[in-house]
Amino acid sequence: MTDKPAWRRRTDPEARWPAALAVGAMVAIQLMLPDRLTLGPRWLLPVIEVVMAVVLVAADPRRIKRDTPALRLVALGLIALASLGNAWAVAMLVRDILTGHDTGSAAHLVAVGGAIYVLNVLSFAVWFWELDRGGPARRARGEDPYPDFLFPPMTSPELAPKDWEPYFVDYLYVAFTNATAFSPTDTLPLSRWAKSAMALESAIALLIAILLIAKAVNALP
Repeated sequence: MTDKPAWRRRTDPEARWPAALAVGAMVAIQLMLPDRLTLGPRWLLPVIEVVMAVVLVAADPRRIKRDTPALRLVALGLIALASLGNAWAVAMLVRDILTGHDTGSAAHLVAVGGAIYVLNVLSFAVWFWELDRGGPARRARGEDPYPDFLFPPMTSPELAPKDWEPYFVDYLYVAFTNATAFSPTDTLPLSRWAKSAMALESAIALLIAILLIAKAVNALP
């Protein structure tokens, strides 16, 4: 027996499907965006991302156990590509609104802005999940005792099951609340990269919200 909490000791590897589902949602959103908001042909980044995701799923079909340098590079490359597509979409949306480009009907603009907002949340959720304490495989092995994100059950273990440890849905919640409240809510970033990433996500979400609202009330051309 050990007194260490689950998040600090070796545990069963995390299931692959929640993160894979998030990546699938990002690919779907990228395919639905207007051509003017996509980097290169609309299908280019999604196809590359799907190929990389297939490699990761083939290596660990059900649970994330393997953590070779090559697989780690593929995992980080996948989210980097998705984030690149998201950054380009945000930049082009800002350009369209500020320059008075035809953005279509109000309903269309809100739908596009909402899709980019969701893409932003999913992208940062995967980043948080992939980088916190070295990623899901290293977290399952309990190798790094210093978390990048401080979840409430870590400070109040008596309020959570004894086997609690952060999974993908926890990072998704952090990304969603950070993009909605424009600040941390119940989970605090500890490392400098985590603070920087949360600040960037909040800034992107705030920019999208301000521009969409301004466009809706005709404050911008």
